[in-house]
Amino acid sequence: MTIFTVFLRAINVGGTGKLPMADLKSMCIEFGFDEVTTYIQSGNVVFNSELSQLEIKEKLEARLGQCLGKHIGVLVRTAAELKEILENNPFKDEAPNRVNVILLDASPQNTLANIKHQKDEVIAIGRREIYVHYGDGMG
Repeated sequence: MTIFTVFLRAINVGGTGKLPMADLKSMCIEFGFDEVTTYIQSGNVVFNSELSQLEIKEKLEARLGQCLGKHIGVLVRTAAELKEILENNPFKDEAPNRVNVILLDASPQNTLANIKHQKDEVIAIGRREIYVHYGDGMG
């Protein structure tokens, strides 16, 4: 079994995109995932599974679409991939509260040319993520 972390897009505490974490946990248990744990009211969940990342993504996106009536993007990473993302952070010597990692489904190689940098913002690409360092902070 592999440990996976799933990040749901557009899930929040109130308004549109509201999804109780108990419902998300139940959904994951119904799919046969083991040791399911959610993290606050954020749409993040950790579990063990023998399914592939693509199978997990497809199952959750389909069920969430049925439950919420709209497409909810699902990003899936293994524990090893998350560790690699942290280790490959090109800004690890910077203030951690000024670094953001944007997870993607595919390589951002062709995306970076279209990104406009803001003042003191530095962007670097990873395998399936974009690292952003905000020199003056994000505010």
